[in-house]
Amino acid sequence: MKQLSIIFFAFFFSTFVEAAFAQKYVIGEGDVLKITIYDHDDLAQTVRVNGDGTIMLALLGPVQVVNLSVTKITQKIASLYADGYLINPQVNVFIEEFRSGKATILGQISKPGLYELRHHTTLLELISTAGGLTDDAGNIATIKRKSGLSDAGKVDITIDLAELVEMGNTALNIPIEAGDILYIQKANMVYVSGEVKKPGVYKCLNGATVIKAITIAGGFTDKAAPSKIKVIRKSKGNEEVFEKVNMDLPVGSEDVIVVPESFF
Repeated sequence: MKQLSIIFFAFFFSTFVEAAFAQKYVIGEGDVLKITIYDHDDLAQTVRVNGDGTIMLALLGPVQVVNLSVTKITQKIASLYADGYLINPQVNVFIEEFRSGKATILGQISKPGLYELRHHTTLLELISTAGGLTDDAGNIATIKRKSGLSDAGKVDITIDLAELVEMGNTALNIPIEAGDILYIQKANMVYVSGEVKKPGVYKCLNGATVIKAITIAGGFTDKAAPSKIKVIRKSKGNEEVFEKVNMDLPVGSEDVIVVPESFF
């Protein structure tokens, strides 16, 4: 269900987010821009940003556009044409093609690796492109992103996938930028053993308790002794055992729940 939800969100919100993203996007080398001027079809052009950060426009020649937003470029071109060429030019600038950036996705993903970003790509679209989440995937995605124009610093962005997909908080479906490293964390796991119907290893979600874990493991067998359940917890190399635990006891990652057999 989570996989289907991710695909649905990626498709449904891509167009909506892309329009807002394009207005804030900073133009760089390799981007392709479509320039139109109302009532001046002869000046319409589709141009690629050169290595020196310029585009070549009719009448104007080279115009520096790198590191500018679409809004700033629109204003700049309108101002240049208004300076002795056109009266009150109505300029429109569209991003015809985004430069080919790359982002890396690692962790609990079906096809981890380096992916090209040939157009605006959101978090969910990148996950979908990489084959979706594995069965062991948790609800936390971490994005390591360059801070500013240099590689000196990086910032970490933490995304709660459960809040994004299951609760519909689409503000978390952020655009992926060139150079991003996305890591999907493994879910916390809890071990349930002894007199339960399906002993095994299960995802330990937020708010998990002893009774919730046992329920996921199929519930008690007829031989179970619910009053004698114990939890084995490891922390920093030490092992702590909780005897005769309360059913509402919270459980954490790597906890072992043991349901003993009743002899009476």
